[in-house]
Amino acid sequence: MSNELDFLSRRVAQGKLSRRDFLGRATALGVSATFANSLLAGAARAEGPVKGGIIRAGLVGGESTNSLDPALFMTQVPFAFGKMWGEMIVELSPEGDLEPRIAEEIGSSDDAKVWTLKIRDGVEFHNGKTVTPEDVVATLERHSDENSKSGALGYMKGIERLKASGKEVIITLKEPNADLPYLLSDYHLIVQPNGGKDDADAGISAGPYKISINEPGVRHGGERFANYWQGDKMGHADQIEIIVINDATARTAALQGGQVNMINRVEPKIVDLIKRLPGVTIRNHSGPGHYVFIAHCNTAPFDNNDLRMALKLAMNREEMVDKILRGYGSVGNDFPINSAYPLFSDDIEQRTFDPEKAAFHYKKSGHDGTVLLRTSDVAFPGAVDAAQLYQQSCAKAGIKVEVKREPGDGYWSEVWNKQPFCTSYWGGRSTQDQMYSTAYLSTADWNDTRFLRPDFDKMVIAARAELDNDKRKAMYRDMAVIVRDEGGLILPMFNDFIDATGTGVAGWVDDPHQELMNGYALAKCWIEA
Repeated sequence: MSNELDFLSRRVAQGKLSRRDFLGRATALGVSATFANSLLAGAARAEGPVKGGIIRAGLVGGESTNSLDPALFMTQVPFAFGKMWGEMIVELSPEGDLEPRIAEEIGSSDDAKVWTLKIRDGVEFHNGKTVTPEDVVATLERHSDENSKSGALGYMKGIERLKASGKEVIITLKEPNADLPYLLSDYHLIVQPNGGKDDADAGISAGPYKISINEPGVRHGGERFANYWQGDKMGHADQIEIIVINDATARTAALQGGQVNMINRVEPKIVDLIKRLPGVTIRNHSGPGHYVFIAHCNTAPFDNNDLRMALKLAMNREEMVDKILRGYGSVGNDFPINSAYPLFSDDIEQRTFDPEKAAFHYKKSGHDGTVLLRTSDVAFPGAVDAAQLYQQSCAKAGIKVEVKREPGDGYWSEVWNKQPFCTSYWGGRSTQDQMYSTAYLSTADWNDTRFLRPDFDKMVIAARAELDNDKRKAMYRDMAVIVRDEGGLILPMFNDFIDATGTGVAGWVDDPHQELMNGYALAKCWIEA
């Protein structure tokens, strides 16, 4: 047994076997998770990363309108590229633990209202300046400013006061929040010189790579930052490059042909085919990501809850998971939380396809005519097919849906969060508070269903301040039911993140938080010599 596990742990370290598969085999052999993880850690240390060369990724999710301002990051390419040049205050480990980065220690008052961050010494920006507590304060100030349009604005408004004192940053909240350290891992909160107030689009931070190429919608590149503070753990390649390949077929062909070393968003319908390609490895894992149909609650005809309920009941969720995800995911229930989140309530009644009940609510709504649904290939893998499936299931309830296919370039700037009914996706967040604060608070810039409910806002803030987990779980349950029954979110499925790597890619570790190892694959992986 020991020889087998030693062999398998080395394969994990070499990127030839997933961590999940290794742990599954270890469990089958009666080995504890603690011992199995220690074997993995030892194998990784023994194997060691290979330095040098270039790693390329072919990614969907890039547009000509993309910016280097972290506040404006929306899609996969800015997210992944930001993890290359940006450095965070804290990060989440693959196991969900807080990982100190620019903040090496975090403490709080007993009531979780005042938080103190000790800023690490010797972290250098790409421009040669040292990261200071004042830079961290300025970063948080900018993202809490409505003019920044930051994707983190929803919960950053909970900050009452920020102060730099010596080596520390002191954060005083308007209300207690036990989740604050996890919220600070939001990928928008890249620490910049003076918080980015002078030049938010400069692309300067303290991450493992300095920007060398920035051609939005085409390609992005970086060169290893020689003075990166954690250079032994990240930044193994001399150079990294992201090539924007929004077409799924072209992305797969680029991986198969060796033009790129890894790709994101493998379409579930071709996973089995890709598995047969020599040297290619599928990297899939479940998490909080979800594919959605979103309606603006404040825009006719979607301002009628009977119409929204009709559209929810006309969704055949099992069919979506079967035909669109091909089993690489699970059924959703019209609220954005699943078992990937702490304090998840699994006793909320599952909504099912009910054309008769949908027809009842549709008639009650008084709406007549078609419902326009906008979609695009970039919304999520299989989004166009999903929209057409939905059109068919709605027809069984007497609801006429017109599907309009939009071009990929410009979808996130011209359709999402602007048009009243469209397909989209969410990668999920680290906590329930962060998810609700980002997308469901009335004041959140990314409230893409226009769910504007002052009473719900009070519930979010109250749950944030509740330190008793049992009470907090009950509060989150109540919030989930309100979003499910009264919001503009139609959530048919939670998706697996499905990436793929080519020959020689090593160092891969499954991370449930986001695709591409929570965005760090280019920095943490290497190419075997």
